Amino acid sequence: MIFYRRRRILAALLLSVLLLTTACTPKEPGRFDQAQKESTQQKSGQAVAKNATQGGEFNKFFPSAGGGYERVYTQEKKGFAEAKLKKAGKDVALLSISDTTSTPTAAAKFSNSTKKIGGYPAVEVGNTQTAILVGKYQVKVLSRNPSFTASDRAAWIEKFNLAGLAKLK
Repeated sequence: MIFYRRRRILAALLLSVLLLTTACTPKEPGRFDQAQKESTQQKSGQAVAKNATQGGEFNKFFPSAGGGYERVYTQEKKGFAEAKLKKAGKDVALLSISDTTSTPTAAAKFSNSTKKIGGYPAVEVGNTQTAILVGKYQVKVLSRNPSFTASDRAAWIEKFNLAGLAKLK
């Protein structure tokens, strides 16, 4: 009986030592740890410029709902805001405003534009996107339904408060 008691004590002692040594052993760095460390410390090349406008500032410039259309805000982050345009419960378009400070190439595509909407340079991207440049802000409408045409996109761009957006700094 003493033998079994000593055996239990020895097993408990060995288990305790095993747990103590494994818990106190430093963890070896994983293969992604160095990349994670570098990316979190990196200040230049960030996705959004520090001086980009907060997305919440853009909401007041979006067109109001009406005429059978419903506007539903879907995303708001620094430098960007987006809303879905719905008709009869179905998505027909995406409306967005983005600060091109973070993406200068987005503004560059307007330099050769000959088309204007609301007095601002406009571009068509494929068959589903229409965008204009208002100062440093890009206003874009993307069709999500074939019935929402290029003329519909242009009309909705003109419904944005473009004059107010132009004054935003």
